[in-house]
Amino acid sequence: MEFRPCIDIHDGSVKQIVGGALDEANRYVTENFVAKSDAAYFASLYKENDLPGGHVIILNGKDSPMYEASRSQAMAALKAYPGGLGIGGGVNPENAEEYLEAGASHVIVTSYVFKDGEIDMQALDRMVSAVGREHLILDLSARKREDRYLIVTNRWQKFTSVELNLKTLADMSAYCDEFLIHAVDVEGKNSGIESEVVGMLGGWNGIPVTYAGGIHSFDDLYLIDTLGCGRVNVTIGSALDLFGGKLLFKEVIEYCRGTAQ
Repeated sequence: MEFRPCIDIHDGSVKQIVGGALDEANRYVTENFVAKSDAAYFASLYKENDLPGGHVIILNGKDSPMYEASRSQAMAALKAYPGGLGIGGGVNPENAEEYLEAGASHVIVTSYVFKDGEIDMQALDRMVSAVGREHLILDLSARKREDRYLIVTNRWQKFTSVELNLKTLADMSAYCDEFLIHAVDVEGKNSGIESEVVGMLGGWNGIPVTYAGGIHSFDDLYLIDTLGCGRVNVTIGSALDLFGGKLLFKEVIEYCRGTAQ
């Protein structure tokens, strides 16, 4: 189990927000933490601690008046840790190469490869052609509806009809290098993980997968390591001391490195 750090950027600041609570049209967001340090500081910290595989997410949409401020922060993070971070948020074939040239290891996409609630294979092919499978991470974050976890897009507010399960992972793995999966219903709530999601991911033995959502204790990390059969990597946001939480950054690193197989 590897620790994959994160940098979420909204309105030009590094933030932790409650998943699915961002409504840009009405300028509404539930914030858990707003950092005083900029994105480059966090990227440099991750580099100093040899933590590759993290991700930078631009939370503002392109139509937001604060989009360029957030994008500038993201670019600074990529420059501070070249090759160490993937980037997501409004990525498409037209701008992806710029991010890779700026230092991103991967680009991260969700909404671009979905149309009318289904996977848009033509869009996915365009994305792969633009950057190569080896530079693409698919974010298949999901929310529970009835008894199924369905992938969500558009800042996690629009349900697709595609279920997050082992078949979907197998089908999509031919097009990307990694998966990033937020359990959106618990994301940012610091209330415990979605065990069902982690357990399902534990049955996956293909390309790397990173889980995020609800982690708030070392018991949660133990559960992820156990249910995930040591194959599921983790991202921690609001619970980390860097973002106002109680889990110490250094101790999390040591714990995750101690579980590595």
